[in-house]
Amino acid sequence: MDIFENKAPVGNESAAGRERGYIIVLTGNGKGKTTSAMGMAMRALGHGTKVIMLQFLKGTWRYGELETAKRLAPDFSIHPLGTGFVHVDPENPAPEDIETARKAWEVCKEALFSGKYGMIIFDEINNAIAYGLLPVDEVLDALAKRPKNLHVVLTGRDAHPRLVEMADLVTEVTEVKHPYRKGAAARKGIEY
Repeated sequence: MDIFENKAPVGNESAAGRERGYIIVLTGNGKGKTTSAMGMAMRALGHGTKVIMLQFLKGTWRYGELETAKRLAPDFSIHPLGTGFVHVDPENPAPEDIETARKAWEVCKEALFSGKYGMIIFDEINNAIAYGLLPVDEVLDALAKRPKNLHVVLTGRDAHPRLVEMADLVTEVTEVKHPYRKGAAARKGIEY
C-alpha cells in the first residue's frame, strides 16, 4: 500500500506558508493528546494544508477518527501502523514490537521527506520511544533534517526530554478527573 501516492499540493504558498515549521510535542498522563493533534489538523486543513497522521500503536480496531479522515480525504489521512495497544517492558521489549515500530518509523520517514504534507502527526511516537521500541537519536536526527516549513506533531505519554528540548511548542495534558477511575468503560465518541 502506497499511502503517499496522492500528489495534492501541500498548501498555500503565502509568506506564512514558507515560514519555518514547528515541532510540537503533546504529552502527559491526561486524555486528549491525539484529540488535540486532530484539532491542529482541522485548523491546518482549513488553511489548505495537507495533513497526514501516522499512528504508532493503534492497529486494526475501528475508531471515530478513522471515519472522519475518510470524509476529509484526500487532504487528510490517518494510517494505523501498529498492532493495537501494547504494554511492554521498556527494559526488555518484545522483538515483534520493535520490528513493528521500526516498520512504522520507515513509513514516517518517507512521509517526512516526501514534500507532500504541510503537517505530519506522529501519533503515540512518544510512547514508542519510552517503551524502548524506537531510538530517540534517529527521531531527533530526522526531525532536524525535515523540510523547513513542515510542522511535525508528536503525541503520547512520557515524551523524551531531548524531544521536549528540541520542540518549539510543548503541551502537557494532565488528568484531573476521568470516569474510568470509577470503573466506566471507554465510550464511543469520547475515547475512541
